[in-house]
Amino acid sequence: MTATVHVRNRQRTAPIQARYLREIARTVLDRVAPGLPGDLGIFLVGEREIIRLNEQFLRHAGPTDVITFDYQNKSRGGIARRILHAEIFICVAEAKLQSRRFGVRWPDEVVRCVIHGLLHLTGHDDAQPGRRRRMKQEENRLLKEMAWRFPWQRTALKPRSG
Repeated sequence: MTATVHVRNRQRTAPIQARYLREIARTVLDRVAPGLPGDLGIFLVGEREIIRLNEQFLRHAGPTDVITFDYQNKSRGGIARRILHAEIFICVAEAKLQSRRFGVRWPDEVVRCVIHGLLHLTGHDDAQPGRRRRMKQEENRLLKEMAWRFPWQRTALKPRSG
């Protein structure tokens, strides 16, 4: 049984169809942790909410693009077992700022934030330069794979016309 993924859009910076982003997240999760059971919530939030979370839980001032909370239950019946219980919060306004800074489309940056959060949940760490470099390489690889598999032109991440 694989993890259930929920996506909730609680921001108004950009229109995002949660269903398509959920498909992308499930596909990435299947690549990085195949068959992992549990539950994952992905929340697309505004700047005020991400600032509150960042300050309250991480003791960092100001906004950030992505925050990952891992509530995993490592033991069940005395046997160590990995079960996914996690939330990823993505500030779309910050992702849009990052996209302009790095010269990429904002939907790519939102997907990168999802991938980044999922990699943290599977043991990647970006606190040290060497590990950060490896994590970024894996992010880039998965982003390219998702761009090929889910062309952004038909994504729900792209604002609807009309």
